Amino acid sequence: MPIVPDVPAGGFQDGHGRGAAHPSGPLFRDETPHEHPQEPMSSPTPPAPRQKKSAGRDLGAAIGVGVGLGAVIIASLFIWKPAFVGVIAVAVVVGLWELTSRLQERKAIKAPLVPLAVGGAAMVVAGYVRGPEGAWVAMALTALAVLVWRMTEPPEGYLKDVTAGVFAAFYVPFLATFVALLLTADDGPQRVLTFLILTVVSDTGAYAIGWRFGKHKLAPRISPGKTREGLVGAVTFAMAAGALCMEFMIDEGAWWQGLILGLAVAASATLGDLGESMIKRDLGIKDMGTLLPGHGGIMDRLDSLLPTAPVVWLLLALFVGTA
Repeated sequence: MPIVPDVPAGGFQDGHGRGAAHPSGPLFRDETPHEHPQEPMSSPTPPAPRQKKSAGRDLGAAIGVGVGLGAVIIASLFIWKPAFVGVIAVAVVVGLWELTSRLQERKAIKAPLVPLAVGGAAMVVAGYVRGPEGAWVAMALTALAVLVWRMTEPPEGYLKDVTAGVFAAFYVPFLATFVALLLTADDGPQRVLTFLILTVVSDTGAYAIGWRFGKHKLAPRISPGKTREGLVGAVTFAMAAGALCMEFMIDEGAWWQGLILGLAVAASATLGDLGESMIKRDLGIKDMGTLLPGHGGIMDRLDSLLPTAPVVWLLLALFVGTA
């Protein structure tokens, strides 16, 4: 969830400011553009000046929004736990709105928003109140509501609409429910804070090392800005932060457990980034939304967090239990 991208290289930027090929040209499919033969007697074209690396974002706005979001999260997290559950629910509803809107605009897929929004918020609350069983029941009921709600419209496109709806229910609210599950422990705020810190540190490490040393592409067909050097930075930073968090923030935690946790977070955060980039490439868009200046939309900030939440919850449950 970095404020700035991994290895900007100019051109079209994806939702994190990372350089990507422009969707209207052949580079969008990682093809090599055809070179035009030089006309006879034409003068050689001088080489273009080297461009300095830039973030591709309004850093002032991005930092301001990031600080504001951090203040809201920290205040709700440590003052009153149910308030933070409300923050999760609001983020889920907005994220679902962004995702379903982009699906309809770009692919003419009409995933029903109303049952998704109601069911998604209920899923988060059920997970906090009733645990994993409550989350699974709410997920099943949400999927059923999507199928029934879509029956009120003509049958054309029914299968793709409900498939997208069930996918959205799993991708956004169900995965977000694991953040609420982290919060239910006695040291829940510390667990959630550890989850947030490790994800941010992983993304920041990937950007810092990739921007400075990145040369070898990690997944050029999905996110050309990501590099193998950046992945090494993500793993190194996250493992160091994990050791510190487990040793000093988590009850009965140990530093060696933090090393494992940090490694897992770096992997899941990177996969989350690539997964969202894959979706946006398929849709041919830069950002999922424009709600957050300098960041894009809510979904552009949740891409690393959503798949990381169940990983952190599971490992903490194995290391120190869920109570």
